[in-house]
Amino acid sequence: MRNMDVCIDKLMECQPLNDIEVWHLCESAREALRKDANVHQVTSPVTIVGDIHGQFHDLLELFRIGGRAPQTNYLFMGDYVDRGYYSVECVSLVVLLKVRHPARVTILRGNHESRQITQVYGFYDECVRKYGNATASVKSFNWRVLDECSGLEAVHRPF
Repeated sequence: MRNMDVCIDKLMECQPLNDIEVWHLCESAREALRKDANVHQVTSPVTIVGDIHGQFHDLLELFRIGGRAPQTNYLFMGDYVDRGYYSVECVSLVVLLKVRHPARVTILRGNHESRQITQVYGFYDECVRKYGNATASVKSFNWRVLDECSGLEAVHRPF
């Protein structure tokens, strides 16, 4: 994916990526995730983040306190979407950080990154509001990217 840093800056301003950027991000993420092993060695120190649930400003606060990748190792435990108003921006940013800094960012799939849950708890509807339809965005994230990390596990390795 070209212009990753530009897309990161755009997302840090809470601006969603456009359809073409989402498509390119998903292709890059699939490629990056396919290169990863099913069991990850995570080097300490690491900041562990879970259950963001679309709370974008909370995610920014975590970066403010803990530092941004690649200066800080991150292990994202899943549940990036649903409930909050900024699920699209949260999952886009986390996945983009994984693509941009694959050795420093590890992502796992939570139970909310599934086809059924996103239709019940809000991510599907948010994609419809922000993109006019949910087909491209929801399918891209759920079926093309997060299915790739469905079996990922993390293993702590001391530094």
